Amino acid sequence: MANPGSLGALPNDILTRAEVLVTGWGTQQVDLDLMQRMPNLRAVVHTGGSVRKVVTSEVLEGGLLVSTQAGTNAEPVADYTHAMVTLSLKGVFRSAEDYRSERKRIEVYDRYRVAASHEPTVGVVGASRIGRSVIARLRSSRLRILVYDPYCNDAEALGATEVDLPELFASSDVVTLHVPGTEETKGMVTAELLALMRDGTTLVNTARGSVVDGEALEAELVSGRIRAILDVTDPLVPSPDSALWDRPNVLLTPHMAGAVGPELAALGAGAVSEVQRYLAGKPMLHLVSAEKFARSA
Repeated sequence: MANPGSLGALPNDILTRAEVLVTGWGTQQVDLDLMQRMPNLRAVVHTGGSVRKVVTSEVLEGGLLVSTQAGTNAEPVADYTHAMVTLSLKGVFRSAEDYRSERKRIEVYDRYRVAASHEPTVGVVGASRIGRSVIARLRSSRLRILVYDPYCNDAEALGATEVDLPELFASSDVVTLHVPGTEETKGMVTAELLALMRDGTTLVNTARGSVVDGEALEAELVSGRIRAILDVTDPLVPSPDSALWDRPNVLLTPHMAGAVGPELAALGAGAVSEVQRYLAGKPMLHLVSAEKFARSA
Protein backbone atom coordinates (compact mmCIF):
# COMPACT_ATOMS: atom_id res chain seq x y z
CA MET A 1 0.00 0.00 0.00
CA ALA A 2 1.32 3.43 -0.92
CA ASN A 3 1.84 6.07 1.68
CA PRO A 4 0.39 9.50 0.79
CA GLY A 5 2.48 11.25 -1.82
CA SER A 6 5.19 8.57 -1.84
CA LEU A 7 4.72 6.71 -5.12
CA GLY A 8 7.26 8.64 -7.15
CA ALA A 9 9.87 8.18 -4.42
CA LEU A 10 9.60 4.39 -4.40
CA PRO A 11 12.53 2.43 -5.88
CA ASN A 12 12.14 1.57 -9.54
CA ASP A 13 12.35 -2.18 -8.89
CA ILE A 14 9.20 -1.95 -6.75
CA LEU A 15 7.36 0.25 -9.23
CA THR A 16 8.20 -1.96 -12.19
CA ARG A 17 7.01 -5.15 -10.43
CA ALA A 18 3.77 -3.77 -8.94
CA GLU A 19 0.63 -5.26 -10.48
CA VAL A 20 -1.94 -4.02 -7.95
CA LEU A 21 -1.77 -0.69 -6.15
CA VAL A 22 -3.84 -0.12 -3.00
CA THR A 23 -4.37 3.60 -2.41
CA GLY A 24 -5.75 5.84 0.30
CA TRP A 25 -6.59 9.50 0.73
CA GLY A 26 -3.65 11.65 -0.34
CA THR A 27 -1.85 9.03 -2.44
CA GLN A 28 -0.02 10.47 -5.44
CA GLN A 29 -2.23 10.46 -8.52
CA VAL A 30 -1.57 7.73 -11.06
CA ASP A 31 -1.13 9.44 -14.43
CA LEU A 32 0.45 8.50 -17.75
CA ASP A 33 3.93 9.51 -16.57
CA LEU A 34 3.71 7.28 -13.50
CA MET A 35 2.29 4.45 -15.60
CA GLN A 36 5.47 4.50 -17.68
CA ARG A 37 7.39 3.69 -14.50
CA MET A 38 4.85 0.98 -13.58
CA PRO A 39 4.58 -1.11 -16.77
CA ASN A 40 3.00 -4.10 -14.97
CA LEU A 41 0.33 -2.14 -13.12
CA ARG A 42 -3.08 -3.61 -13.92
CA ALA A 43 -5.33 -2.46 -11.08
CA VAL A 44 -5.75 0.33 -8.55
CA VAL A 45 -7.85 -0.54 -5.49
CA HIS A 46 -8.84 2.61 -3.63
CA THR A 47 -9.79 2.37 0.03
CA GLY A 48 -11.77 5.62 -0.14
CA GLY A 49 -14.64 6.95 -2.21
CA SER A 50 -13.86 9.38 -5.02
CA VAL A 51 -11.01 8.35 -7.30
CA ARG A 52 -10.73 11.67 -9.16
CA LYS A 53 -7.50 12.53 -7.34
CA VAL A 54 -6.24 8.95 -7.45
CA VAL A 55 -6.16 8.32 -11.20
CA THR A 56 -6.56 10.38 -14.36
CA SER A 57 -9.17 9.77 -17.02
CA GLU A 58 -6.41 8.90 -19.48
CA VAL A 59 -5.15 5.88 -17.51
CA LEU A 60 -8.71 4.71 -16.91
CA GLU A 61 -9.51 4.91 -20.62
CA GLY A 62 -6.23 3.12 -21.28
CA GLY A 63 -7.53 -0.02 -19.59
CA LEU A 64 -6.35 0.31 -15.99
CA LEU A 65 -8.83 -1.35 -13.64
CA VAL A 66 -9.90 1.02 -10.85
CA SER A 67 -11.94 -0.10 -7.86
CA THR A 68 -13.46 2.16 -5.23
CA GLN A 69 -15.08 1.82 -1.83
CA ALA A 70 -17.50 4.65 -2.63
CA GLY A 71 -20.45 2.38 -1.97
CA THR A 72 -19.19 1.44 1.47
CA ASN A 73 -18.33 5.06 2.28
CA ALA A 74 -21.79 6.15 1.16
CA GLU A 75 -23.43 4.39 4.11
CA PRO A 76 -21.99 6.56 6.91
CA VAL A 77 -22.70 9.68 4.81
CA ALA A 78 -26.32 8.56 4.46
CA ASP A 79 -26.47 7.82 8.20
CA TYR A 80 -25.13 11.30 9.01
CA THR A 81 -27.59 12.92 6.62
CA HIS A 82 -30.55 10.94 7.89
CA ALA A 83 -29.71 11.90 11.46
CA MET A 84 -29.33 15.59 10.61
CA VAL A 85 -32.57 15.65 8.60
CA THR A 86 -34.45 13.95 11.43
CA LEU A 87 -33.08 16.33 14.05
CA SER A 88 -33.83 19.32 11.83
CA LEU A 89 -37.43 18.28 11.24
CA LYS A 90 -37.89 17.78 14.97
CA GLY A 91 -36.54 21.28 15.62
CA VAL A 92 -33.72 20.01 17.85
CA PHE A 93 -31.14 22.59 16.76
CA ARG A 94 -33.52 25.53 17.13
CA SER A 95 -34.86 24.36 20.49
CA ALA A 96 -31.36 23.68 21.84
CA GLU A 97 -30.36 27.21 20.83
CA ASP A 98 -33.41 28.66 22.58
CA TYR A 99 -32.82 26.54 25.70
CA ARG A 100 -29.16 27.58 25.95
CA SER A 101 -30.09 31.23 25.50
CA GLU A 102 -33.05 31.38 27.90
CA ARG A 103 -31.89 28.85 30.52
CA LYS A 104 -35.41 28.14 31.77
CA ARG A 105 -38.24 25.73 31.10
CA ILE A 106 -39.65 25.91 27.59
CA GLU A 107 -43.17 24.79 26.84
CA VAL A 108 -42.15 22.90 23.74
CA TYR A 109 -45.67 21.93 22.66
CA ASP A 110 -46.70 25.57 22.54
CA ARG A 111 -43.45 27.09 21.28
CA TYR A 112 -42.81 24.64 18.47
CA ARG A 113 -46.35 23.76 17.50
CA VAL A 114 -46.83 22.68 13.89
CA ALA A 115 -50.20 22.29 12.20
CA ALA A 116 -51.34 18.68 12.25
CA SER A 117 -52.05 18.92 8.54
CA HIS A 118 -48.47 19.84 7.69
CA GLU A 119 -46.68 17.06 5.85
CA PRO A 120 -42.91 17.27 6.51
CA THR A 121 -41.12 17.47 3.20
CA VAL A 122 -37.51 16.64 2.41
CA GLY A 123 -35.92 17.62 -0.88
CA VAL A 124 -33.05 15.44 -2.11
CA VAL A 125 -30.86 17.04 -4.77
CA GLY A 126 -29.11 14.21 -6.58
CA ALA A 127 -30.26 10.59 -6.87
CA SER A 128 -26.66 9.49 -6.53
CA ARG A 129 -25.53 6.44 -4.58
CA ILE A 130 -25.67 8.50 -1.38
CA GLY A 131 -28.88 10.26 -2.37
CA ARG A 132 -30.59 6.94 -2.93
CA SER A 133 -29.38 5.61 0.42
CA VAL A 134 -30.76 8.73 2.11
CA ILE A 135 -34.12 8.30 0.38
CA ALA A 136 -34.25 4.65 1.47
CA ARG A 137 -33.73 5.69 5.09
CA LEU A 138 -36.28 8.51 4.90
CA ARG A 139 -38.96 6.20 3.47
CA SER A 140 -39.40 4.61 6.88
CA SER A 141 -40.72 7.93 8.22
CA ARG A 142 -43.98 9.67 7.37
CA LEU A 143 -42.46 12.19 5.02
CA ARG A 144 -42.98 13.59 1.57
CA ILE A 145 -39.76 13.08 -0.38
CA LEU A 146 -38.94 15.21 -3.41
CA VAL A 147 -35.99 14.52 -5.69
CA TYR A 148 -34.22 16.43 -8.42
CA ASP A 149 -31.77 14.70 -10.74
CA PRO A 150 -31.72 15.15 -14.52
CA TYR A 151 -30.28 11.64 -14.89
CA CYS A 152 -32.86 9.90 -12.68
CA ASN A 153 -35.64 7.93 -14.35
CA ASP A 154 -36.88 5.85 -11.42
CA ALA A 155 -37.94 8.41 -8.82
CA GLU A 156 -41.31 6.74 -8.25
CA ALA A 157 -39.66 3.37 -7.63
CA LEU A 158 -37.36 5.05 -5.11
CA GLY A 159 -40.40 6.35 -3.22
CA ALA A 160 -39.88 9.98 -4.19
CA THR A 161 -41.59 12.58 -6.36
CA GLU A 162 -39.47 14.05 -9.14
CA VAL A 163 -39.64 17.86 -9.33
CA ASP A 164 -37.56 20.71 -10.70
CA LEU A 165 -35.12 22.63 -8.50
CA PRO A 166 -37.29 25.71 -7.86
CA GLU A 167 -40.21 23.57 -6.66
CA LEU A 168 -37.91 21.45 -4.50
CA PHE A 169 -36.36 24.45 -2.75
CA ALA A 170 -39.69 26.22 -2.32
CA SER A 171 -41.55 23.18 -0.97
CA SER A 172 -39.03 21.48 1.34
CA ASP A 173 -38.57 21.79 5.08
CA VAL A 174 -35.08 20.35 4.61
CA VAL A 175 -33.02 20.34 1.41
CA THR A 176 -30.12 17.90 1.32
CA LEU A 177 -27.44 17.94 -1.40
CA HIS A 178 -25.96 14.78 -2.94
CA VAL A 179 -24.43 15.78 -6.27
CA PRO A 180 -20.78 15.48 -7.34
CA GLY A 181 -18.53 18.50 -7.51
CA THR A 182 -18.11 18.96 -11.27
CA GLU A 183 -18.17 21.85 -13.72
CA GLU A 184 -21.79 20.96 -14.43
CA THR A 185 -22.82 21.29 -10.78
CA LYS A 186 -20.59 24.22 -9.78
CA GLY A 187 -22.76 26.92 -8.22
CA MET A 188 -25.98 25.08 -9.09
CA VAL A 189 -27.54 26.15 -5.77
CA THR A 190 -27.93 29.79 -6.68
CA ALA A 191 -29.01 32.85 -4.71
CA GLU A 192 -32.38 32.57 -6.44
CA LEU A 193 -32.91 29.01 -5.25
CA LEU A 194 -31.85 29.85 -1.69
CA ALA A 195 -34.29 32.76 -1.70
CA LEU A 196 -37.09 30.29 -2.45
CA MET A 197 -36.51 28.43 0.82
CA ARG A 198 -39.15 29.25 3.41
CA ASP A 199 -38.11 30.95 6.64
CA GLY A 200 -36.85 28.45 9.20
CA THR A 201 -36.05 25.69 6.72
CA THR A 202 -32.69 23.93 6.58
CA LEU A 203 -30.02 23.22 3.98
CA VAL A 204 -27.79 20.16 4.53
CA ASN A 205 -24.62 19.81 2.46
CA THR A 206 -22.49 16.67 2.64
CA ALA A 207 -21.64 16.83 -1.08
CA ARG A 208 -19.19 19.53 -2.14
CA GLY A 209 -19.00 23.17 -1.11
CA SER A 210 -18.59 24.22 -4.73
CA VAL A 211 -22.15 23.25 -5.65
CA VAL A 212 -23.50 26.19 -3.60
CA ASP A 213 -23.12 29.91 -4.21
CA GLY A 214 -21.13 30.50 -1.02
CA GLU A 215 -21.66 34.26 -0.81
CA ALA A 216 -25.39 33.92 -1.29
CA LEU A 217 -25.61 31.18 1.34
CA GLU A 218 -23.60 33.20 3.85
CA ALA A 219 -25.88 36.20 3.29
CA GLU A 220 -28.98 34.08 3.93
CA LEU A 221 -27.45 32.58 7.06
CA VAL A 222 -26.29 35.91 8.46
CA SER A 223 -29.84 37.18 8.03
CA GLY A 224 -30.99 34.29 10.22
CA ARG A 225 -33.75 33.43 7.79
CA ILE A 226 -32.72 29.81 7.17
CA ARG A 227 -30.52 27.23 8.88
CA ALA A 228 -27.67 25.13 7.51
CA ILE A 229 -25.77 21.97 8.40
CA LEU A 230 -22.51 22.06 6.47
CA ASP A 231 -20.04 19.19 6.40
CA VAL A 232 -18.40 20.83 3.38
CA THR A 233 -17.82 24.42 2.32
CA ASP A 234 -15.78 26.17 -0.35
CA PRO A 235 -12.99 26.41 0.64
CA LEU A 236 -13.28 23.19 2.64
CA VAL A 237 -12.23 25.03 5.81
CA PRO A 238 -13.84 28.48 6.07
CA SER A 239 -11.48 31.38 6.73
CA PRO A 240 -10.97 32.15 10.44
CA ASP A 241 -13.00 35.36 10.09
CA SER A 242 -15.91 33.71 8.25
CA ALA A 243 -19.32 34.57 9.66
CA LEU A 244 -20.26 30.89 9.48
CA TRP A 245 -18.23 29.97 12.58
CA ASP A 246 -20.31 31.99 15.03
CA ARG A 247 -23.79 31.77 13.57
CA PRO A 248 -26.21 29.96 15.94
CA ASN A 249 -28.22 28.80 12.91
CA VAL A 250 -25.20 27.05 11.34
CA LEU A 251 -23.76 23.68 12.31
CA LEU A 252 -20.29 23.19 10.82
CA THR A 253 -18.65 19.77 10.95
CA PRO A 254 -15.10 19.05 9.68
CA HIS A 255 -15.87 16.92 6.61
CA MET A 256 -16.65 13.89 8.77
CA ALA A 257 -19.89 12.58 7.26
CA GLY A 258 -17.94 9.82 5.54
CA ALA A 259 -16.21 6.95 7.28
CA VAL A 260 -14.29 7.86 10.45
CA GLY A 261 -13.15 5.85 13.47
CA PRO A 262 -14.45 2.27 13.48
CA GLU A 263 -16.27 2.89 10.18
CA LEU A 264 -12.89 2.87 8.42
CA ALA A 265 -12.52 -0.87 9.02
CA ALA A 266 -15.27 -1.56 6.49
CA LEU A 267 -13.37 0.39 3.82
CA GLY A 268 -10.22 -1.64 4.45
CA ALA A 269 -12.10 -4.92 4.45
CA GLY A 270 -13.79 -4.02 1.19
CA ALA A 271 -10.48 -3.16 -0.46
CA VAL A 272 -8.89 -6.42 0.71
CA SER A 273 -11.84 -8.34 -0.73
CA GLU A 274 -11.35 -6.62 -4.10
CA VAL A 275 -7.64 -7.52 -4.16
CA GLN A 276 -8.47 -11.12 -3.30
CA ARG A 277 -10.98 -11.28 -6.14
CA TYR A 278 -8.42 -9.88 -8.58
CA LEU A 279 -5.73 -12.36 -7.51
CA ALA A 280 -8.24 -15.20 -7.83
CA GLY A 281 -9.05 -14.14 -11.39
CA LYS A 282 -12.55 -12.99 -10.47
CA PRO A 283 -14.03 -9.65 -11.60
CA MET A 284 -13.87 -6.95 -8.97
CA LEU A 285 -17.26 -5.80 -7.75
CA HIS A 286 -16.74 -2.06 -7.48
CA LEU A 287 -15.05 -0.99 -10.69
CA VAL A 288 -15.23 2.60 -11.92
CA SER A 289 -16.12 3.00 -15.57
CA ALA A 290 -15.01 5.97 -17.66
CA GLU A 291 -18.63 7.19 -17.70
CA LYS A 292 -18.92 7.01 -13.92
CA PHE A 293 -15.56 8.72 -13.55
CA ALA A 294 -16.70 11.65 -15.70
CA ARG A 295 -19.73 12.23 -13.47
CA SER A 296 -18.11 11.46 -10.13
CA ALA A 297 -17.18 13.85 -7.35
